[in-house]
Amino acid sequence: KGAIEGTKFGSFMKISDMRKLVKGVVSTGNIAGEGWFLSAEMIELIHSGVNNIICMQPFACLPNHVTGKGIIGELRRQNPESNIIAVDYDPGASEVNQVNRIKLMLTQAFRQMREKKLPTEENIVAPEAKVKINDKYSALDV
Repeated sequence: KGAIEGTKFGSFMKISDMRKLVKGVVSTGNIAGEGWFLSAEMIELIHSGVNNIICMQPFACLPNHVTGKGIIGELRRQNPESNIIAVDYDPGASEVNQVNRIKLMLTQAFRQMREKKLPTEENIVAPEAKVKINDKYSALDV
């Protein structure tokens, strides 16, 4: 942890704090595969000012499809400035399609940088508008 403090890479967030980030986005009872951790990492990046995220994953990883691809829409709703894509990597995937999706994402990132698109009163999500998740596993203190 101490090795990267003070560098451009910042420092690691405690996992208990990361767990709090996903409240209202994905259940912390979701512990298969990356579970809620992948979602927490994306939220941490967005809160750190990293709005452009490429979520690369193997095609066969169903939990990552749920907690990676599945929450992208909600993250975009809560953070309109975010630019997130999921790119699947598997033996049958078209490399051209993968590269084109990344290029399209980068084009949007550069456009947002030029326009300096900042959150406005209209596109900021009110805390009470966040998704409510009510399940027996969310209350577990892991």
